[in-house]
Formats: sequence, structure tokens, C-alpha cells
Amino acid sequence: MVLHPSLGISATPSFSVFTVGGAKPPAAPPASAKAAKAANVETSAAKKANAAPKQSTKKKAEKKPAAPKDSAKAAPVPMSPELRAKYETILSVGEECQSPAELEALLQKKDTFNAYDGFEPSGRMHIAQGVFKAVNVNKITSSNGVFIFWVADWFALMNDKMGGDLDKIKVVGEYLKQVWAASGMNMDDNKVIFKWASDEITNNAATYWPKMLDIASRFNITRIKKCCQIMGRLEGNLSAAQVLYPLMQCTDVFFLKADVCQLGVDQRKVNMLARDYCDAAKIKFKPVILSHHMLYGLKAGQEKMSKSDPDSAIFMEDTKEDVHRKIMNAYCPLKPAEKKEDKGAVDDAGKESMNLVGDDLKNPCLDYIENIIFGSNSATFKAGSKTYATFEEVKADFLSETLKENDLKQGLIEALNLLLEPVRQHFTNNAVAKDLLAKVQQYKKEKAPLDRKFRRMDPSAVVPPNSDLVFCPTPSNNPSLQVAVDLLSQLQGKASPVLFLADWSAKVLSACGGEAKVVDAYFAVVVNTLKALAPDTMASVKVVKQSDLILTDPSNYWISVINVGRFFNLNVLQEGYEDADAVGNVIARMMRVADCISLNSKTISFMAQDKMSEIEASIIKKYFDEIPLDAPDLSPCTGTNVALSQNDGVHATENSEYFLLDDPKVHGKLKLKKSFCEPGNVEFCPPISIASFFALQLGEKKLEIKRSPENGGDVDYTSEATIKEEFLSGKLHPGDLKAAVTAIMVDVLTKLTAGAKGDAAWKKSAAALKADIKKQAKKKK
Repeated sequence: MVLHPSLGISATPSFSVFTVGGAKPPAAPPASAKAAKAANVETSAAKKANAAPKQSTKKKAEKKPAAPKDSAKAAPVPMSPELRAKYETILSVGEECQSPAELEALLQKKDTFNAYDGFEPSGRMHIAQGVFKAVNVNKITSSNGVFIFWVADWFALMNDKMGGDLDKIKVVGEYLKQVWAASGMNMDDNKVIFKWASDEITNNAATYWPKMLDIASRFNITRIKKCCQIMGRLEGNLSAAQVLYPLMQCTDVFFLKADVCQLGVDQRKVNMLARDYCDAAKIKFKPVILSHHMLYGLKAGQEKMSKSDPDSAIFMEDTKEDVHRKIMNAYCPLKPAEKKEDKGAVDDAGKESMNLVGDDLKNPCLDYIENIIFGSNSATFKAGSKTYATFEEVKADFLSETLKENDLKQGLIEALNLLLEPVRQHFTNNAVAKDLLAKVQQYKKEKAPLDRKFRRMDPSAVVPPNSDLVFCPTPSNNPSLQVAVDLLSQLQGKASPVLFLADWSAKVLSACGGEAKVVDAYFAVVVNTLKALAPDTMASVKVVKQSDLILTDPSNYWISVINVGRFFNLNVLQEGYEDADAVGNVIARMMRVADCISLNSKTISFMAQDKMSEIEASIIKKYFDEIPLDAPDLSPCTGTNVALSQNDGVHATENSEYFLLDDPKVHGKLKLKKSFCEPGNVEFCPPISIASFFALQLGEKKLEIKRSPENGGDVDYTSEATIKEEFLSGKLHPGDLKAAVTAIMVDVLTKLTAGAKGDAAWKKSAAALKADIKKQAKKKK
């Protein structure tokens, strides 16, 4: 590979840029200005995290201090001159480092390390993404780092880039790779690796998506909305898919095993999210965050360059004429602009400044000279009749007007053209590169409308067509009998019933603490209970586990989730939840809609008078109205309430308020005895409801009342209406009713107890739920 002469690797008499790409570092160079900035710009949180722990004043007799378990906690070992040089080189990449101490520990611990940056294929490449990135990558790889480029094609899809057309997005990704190849990025010895997000995530779906779901379960909506700056979006104007974006970007850090996150300051909040996740998930070693400076746009007031404004930046394939015109027209102040107070300003994360180091002048020409031209200690800059060795000299002469604006701009034009010429030649003479550039330029001219291409997985290998879909409730470690009653109410009488076990949705909702083992145990206990109570009904039920279904075609499933999120504004999918609630609630709703379109069932059942289910049904209906699939019949099911009191959980205890699936048969008598059964009250009478379901629907289709002749004698009831009529009139006494229903419940619980004892898998699952109850109880103490 012929290395780009202006990146360092060689020099010209008038313009020398970088000597990083393979040159041996000096013995012990002083800290650069950039390294000093990066080391000093630490947040208070980071300082607190790195503060020495308080020492106990108590002495323990005859105990020596334990040896440190890892290098991060060990007493700092002085770096060798060579390691110090690498440390300084890496630190010079960032405007901020979180944290220098952790970077030092990383270099002492590992001979090589992984650094990563993700780029979203969204159009032409400006000079910051091209030359500036090449500079930083060469610094990392020359310091024994492996640089992983995460080609975030799925992220571009979520952010509606290239009209949301994934094929076009992939073309742009290939174009960007060609630019870097021509820009002097040192790609020898596999030190630079490109990975396509869509391919890597699809091929490793069983690892990637559970990690994303776990991250989502640990943060609230507010925290994720604060990351919206990474998408260039205002906090109050987000689609639901754009909430998924930072969660996936955070997942990338762990999926790629990144030791260093080397992205721009605009990505800082999501990188810090990764560090916060380490705290929440008790992950020992956090990724080091090395945030590089965001170059200003060339126009006044532009804190960063904009790909949508061609004159806000120098682009990598710009002609000499383009560079001359843009730089000569560029904002280039001698004094800071007067600050205008915006009384109508809204506190929005998307409007926050992207500068960590104070700079009132915000002169883009000086910014280019400092960060692109003087990218290494060996660079020089020629302007007017003088050759400058440092940026500080250039700035001082310009501010004192010794160096005139025209001369400064002419020097910058010459230097930039020297950098860009190899890229121009590459895109002129290389047929592949030339074709890619032509396509990208055409895409930008077309400004195509959003591509709402419909994508869904093919479920035919798992689920029969025209099925009747029933969702199992969100798992808990202590399932009640009401769960089984509700499910059987929805499954009975269906032609092709499918019971859907949403295990991955349970994870993102943090159900059962997000523990897959406990979630699976819940589903096993519930399904076995249903089979024990209604074997004939369950014989025709197809049980489908969400994760198994997804992994048959993960790419199309998650693209369908993303497309659901692109269709709905965040506020729509957030209905019923506050910003303080877990963002997993929003992700689970997106998945619920995707589940429905994946299965494409004839009917979808949900429990009536359940507000959240009604909201989800409304969302599902709206989406089906927009896609080329027949809308399912969304059937509300009234079901049967088998709660034992009207306390609505305020003073509920498992001993009196409801039946549990693991209740011993003796509870059939004890709990019925305490149940609410007010004479003449048929609006809420638990014994009547229980009799109606377990005797009239599941049992022998009759309720047998045993009583003495003087009390009316034995009687069989075959309808709930008759039971209510005679209970209301007083002909059926509460004591007689409770006695009959007690026998029924003893029989029901006997079946469940016997089933659990006789089935090893059921017994093991029930034990797992009990173990989790104890575990959670200990945590509360």
C-alpha cells in the first residue's frame, strides 16, 4: 500500500502533516496541548469515580493488606518512556478522555487494545470525517491499537438516511471506505477492520439482541432521550426508532469488545451511557471514552459541519475551485461575536453545545488549521511569507493582525488542496471509486421520499397461517391462578390457537429481574398448568417462544421493529408511561407490533378492561392500516375474575386475596373460607365466578350443591344466570355455595400439585420460581 504523503508518513518542503503511521515514538515527549486538554476535561462524576476510596480508621489485628486483584486497582506503576509516548499520542486524539487513569491502566494491562468508531453511511464525507479521522486512526494504530470501524447501516435506516433505503445506505458505506483508503489511513497488518452492522448483528443475533434488551431495561426514557444529540435530533421530536438508536449504539461497545470508544464529542452522551451501564450491570472494566473535537461549520454560528449544507464544510471530493470558494467565503472573526439571549429557548438535549473546551472566538478557519493542518507535532503551515511551526503562533499573528485574513485563507486553501489531491485522483482514476461517487452524488440530488419498504419475517415454518394469537402475560416469579383463567378464556373455542411466550420482551421489561432462567421457568409452569386444567383445549394449541421465532429470521424481524418505530412518534408508543419509566416499555411495544405482523394471525386476543392492552391494540390497528397485510380481528376477552376480595391489591396477601399456581390443596379450603361472599351481592362474588369457570366451563358443566332436605335439598346448577338469580333471592346460601366451590378448588389444586410432583421439568421450574422469590426477598433486606 502506498501511504498518503501528507498523512505522515512523508513530508513536502512547504507542508508536512503527520509522522505517526509507523514511526517509532521518541523516548519521552512532553504532553501535547491536546493531551493536556483531554486529561483535564473530566466531569465531576468521573473525578468522583477516580477518587481514592476513604480509608478506615479501624485497625484489624495481625492482618496484612490483601494484594490487589487486578492492575486497575493496583498501585500505579510508572510507565516506561515508550509506553508514555503511546499514552500521549492516544490522549492527543481526544478533546476529553474518560479517564486518563483508566487509559494508563489499559495500556499497562494489554499489549494491544480495541478502539472503535461507528459511522453512519449518510452521504458525502466531509474533511473531518475523512482526513481528521484518518489522522486519529493512525495515531491509535501506531500505538498498538486495532481500530474497528462499525459501518452502521441499520442505524442509518433508523435515522431515515438515504430515504431509509438500505441498499443505497450500503452503497454509501462502500464509498466512505474508498475515501479513507485514498486519504492515507494506514490499513496495513489488519490494524483497521470494517464491520457491517447488519451482517454482524444478524450473524450474532442470539448474543447481540439480549444485550441490547438488558441495556434498555436499566434506563428510563429521560436518560435515553438525552442521547438524542447523537442523531442530530431535538429531544422533543423523536420517532420511536430513534430511541432504539442509542440503545443499539451502547450495545455495540460491548458487542465489539471495545476498550476505547473513539468517537466525536457529539456521541459523548451515549458513550457515557455505556459506562453507566457498566455500573448498573456490575461490569468491572469500563470502556475508555476518547471524544474528539467537532470541527465548526464554515458559516457563522455553525457548531458543527452539516452534510445537508454543502458550503458548511470542505468535502473530500471537492474540487480546487470548491475549496477556494468555500474558504474565501468562510466566517473568520478576529473577535468573539456578541452573545444574543434567546428568551424563548427550550431546554433540549439536542440543542446543547458540542464543545467541551471553551472557545468564544469559534473561528472555523483557525479550527481547521489547529485540528487538521497541525494534526501532529511535526506539521508546519505556510501563510504569507512565513512558515509556522505551531498553531499558537498562527493564532497570535492573526489576532494581532500581523497575519491578514486573506493570507491565512490562501495558506489554508493551499494546505487543504494538498491533502485532498490524492483523493481526487483516486476518484478520477479508480473505476470502482468513480462509480460509487457518482451514485452517492445522484442520491443526494434525488432527495427521495422516505422508503417505507415493508419487511417482515416468514413465520410459516413455525406458525400455521390464519392462526388465533394469544399473548401470555408478562412473567412474574409468583404466578396466580388468574393468569391461567385469563389464558384459557382466550384460547377456548379458537380454530387455530397460538400461545405466544414473549421471553425477549420480558427481558426488556425487566420481568423476573430480566433473568432468562426465571422467565423460562414462569412460562413452563404456566403452560403445564394449562395442560393440567384443560388438556383437550391445549391439545390444539401451538406454543411459540418469541426468541425461537425471532432467531429463524432475525434480520427481517428487527428491521420490522425498526420500521414500526420509524412510523410512530415516540409520544404515541409512550402513551401510559412517564419519562421516568423504563425505556424498555417502549421497546416492548415496538416488539409487540412486530410480533403481530410477523405472525400475521387471523385474530389477536387481549383482555378487556386492561388499559395497557387497549393502548397496544390501538397501536397495532393503526400500523396494520398502513401495511400490505389484512388486519387481524382484535378481540377483547372479558374473561372471569377469580380474585377472592375487592381490595385491588392495596392490602393483598397471597394467603387470602388470590390463588397461586403453587398453592397446596389445603389452600382451596382456607382461602375460600376467607373469600368475599356477601349475601345477595352478585356483582362481585368470587365463589360464583370460580364455580362458573371451573365447574360450568371446564368441569362437568354443572355446580352440585349438597344440603339437607330441610335446607332445600341437593340441587344442580347448569348456568351462571341461575346461580346468580337464586343467590340474589336468598335461595342459595353463602355457606352452601362456599362448601361446593371449596370442593372444586381442592380438586383444582390437587391436579396442579400432582402434576408438578409427577413432572420433573415442571417441578424444576416451580423450584426456580421459589428460589427467585427468596433471592428477591434477600435483596430487599
